[in-house]
Amino acid sequence: MFTKTRHFALPMALFAAVSLSSATAFANPQVGGAPMYESKNIVENAVNSKDHTTLVAAVKAAGLVDTLMSAGPFTVFAPVNAGFAKLPKGTVETLLKPENKDKLVKILTAHVVAGKMSAKSLWKKAMANGGRYNMKAVSGDALTAVIKGKSLYIFDENGGASKVTIADVNQSNGVI
Repeated sequence: MFTKTRHFALPMALFAAVSLSSATAFANPQVGGAPMYESKNIVENAVNSKDHTTLVAAVKAAGLVDTLMSAGPFTVFAPVNAGFAKLPKGTVETLLKPENKDKLVKILTAHVVAGKMSAKSLWKKAMANGGRYNMKAVSGDALTAVIKGKSLYIFDENGGASKVTIADVNQSNGVI
């Protein structure tokens, strides 16, 4: 998961195992109190996490369920409920309204990268590029993986940053 360090951009969270160094040690990691199964897709796992109920509601409101259940692969930087709670009052409720669907789709797809990228691969790519690795989200937004000390952060194009604290929960169609 991520710790949000910027006020307004949606917080991102790499939804995965327990840490960058030990993620592969767990066959069935728990996220939000629920086991995550590599045989299930992103949506099938996310709906069981008590930490991602707001995200699941947003994915449904945006009409992205079928997309995130498709073959992918996708890397999803999944915002947790606590991150949504840090947004200004009324933001989530406003975004979930049908008339704001296009904006919600844009925000959510800014948290998705085509392909399956583990934290280890992001770390290696960043190390090979002076501690930074640039990616393009499905929305077209720029994301950058940045190494700070022993931590990996994901920055959005507006300067919002989130620290990766849990990484690499593999799904049948990617990683969240």
